[in-house]
Amino acid sequence: MQAIFITGGGSGIGRATAVLFAARGWRVGLADVNEAGMAETAALLGDAPVTTHRLDVRDRAAWDTALADFAKASGGRIDAIFNNAGIGVGGDFAATSVDDLQRCVDVNLMGVVWGAHAGYRYLKESRGCLVNTASAAGIYGTGGVGIYSATKFAVRGLTEALDGEWHGQGIRVRALLPSFIDTAILDNTGTGSNQTMRERVRRAGLEFTPVEIAAQTVWDAVHGDGLHYLVGKTARRMWFGSRFLRGSMRKLARK
Repeated sequence: MQAIFITGGGSGIGRATAVLFAARGWRVGLADVNEAGMAETAALLGDAPVTTHRLDVRDRAAWDTALADFAKASGGRIDAIFNNAGIGVGGDFAATSVDDLQRCVDVNLMGVVWGAHAGYRYLKESRGCLVNTASAAGIYGTGGVGIYSATKFAVRGLTEALDGEWHGQGIRVRALLPSFIDTAILDNTGTGSNQTMRERVRRAGLEFTPVEIAAQTVWDAVHGDGLHYLVGKTARRMWFGSRFLRGSMRKLARK
């Protein structure tokens, strides 16, 4: 039985991905700091084999423990790691606290770095796949989410680098680039704002993509040959614009 380890498995894209992979016969390891959320996700998987692992992705040593525990449960194999845990930090960059800036970098970037570093030996053994959650905000810098955008650019860059570096060892590395997925992260307000991201997206006339579509795209990434996997119309428009309409993208970003 193939096995996938999912960070951020207590909610959102991580939860939906766990449900999909379990339904298709995979063993699932859920990792999160939210133990109640993991329990809720595990309950949705029915009789599928699942283990839960409390993991703060900022803690490199904790990664070793969590992956070793999951490998023990799975008979020694880990076929895919979904580096998905992340947080949203928005609002005026200059008004954002040092602690919030650092936490965003530590979770969204270093959490992915540590997952790739700790997971390498398992993926090399299985000739498996690493999927890293970047964002449409990692396609073109997005005002109002400056530090978040910076971390997602970095995740995308790391993914592209490891795709080249690990290809000869049989490890597939993929980047998931979602736009506005209909999850609870959209209900957060940014620094100096009393408006949620959900309200701002709605006012801009942009779309919300069902979380199940993101989960299916993770499945496609694990089984496909691509490098960048876009999720949502906004992500696809930004991808096109960043390549062929950079002047227009710059004007749009200044509005």
